[in-house]
Amino acid sequence: MTTSLGSSLHVGCPAPAFTAPDTHGTPVSLEALRGAPVLLVFIPFAFTRVCGSEVAALRDAYLDLTADGARLLVVTCDSMMVLRAWAEVEELPFTLISDFWPHGSIARAYGAFNETDGAADRVSVLIDGEGTLAWTITSPRGQARRVEDYLSAVQALWAAA
Repeated sequence: MTTSLGSSLHVGCPAPAFTAPDTHGTPVSLEALRGAPVLLVFIPFAFTRVCGSEVAALRDAYLDLTADGARLLVVTCDSMMVLRAWAEVEELPFTLISDFWPHGSIARAYGAFNETDGAADRVSVLIDGEGTLAWTITSPRGQARRVEDYLSAVQALWAAA
């Protein structure tokens, strides 16, 4: 687990605001989700082996992750049409956010953008109901993050409230 993102973003800082389209083009705003925790999971690419295993694990744990009202948002730099197809194929119950245009702007704001391939790195952040970064974890490309870590972080946030 890590506690800093990029050079200036770390636990305890305000979460960078964003508004971006979901799989149907509906704008999703972090500001509009205030009042409940938001688990923001950056995924490099839709329809890839490790990313597919991560969203499947999130799908399987979705009810536990959101039981107390937390929101789960998965963000990639893929287009919303690609994400819509991926959500249908994988039967995903959570919101997928397209960070396609301006390309990678959300990932950049969270220190998760990889300039080499134009995709997000495996970064996850938990934002509390007031919009403050409460927890973060990163994983190298090719290595899935553990859903158990997400569950522990969400439960710890609720316990501290």
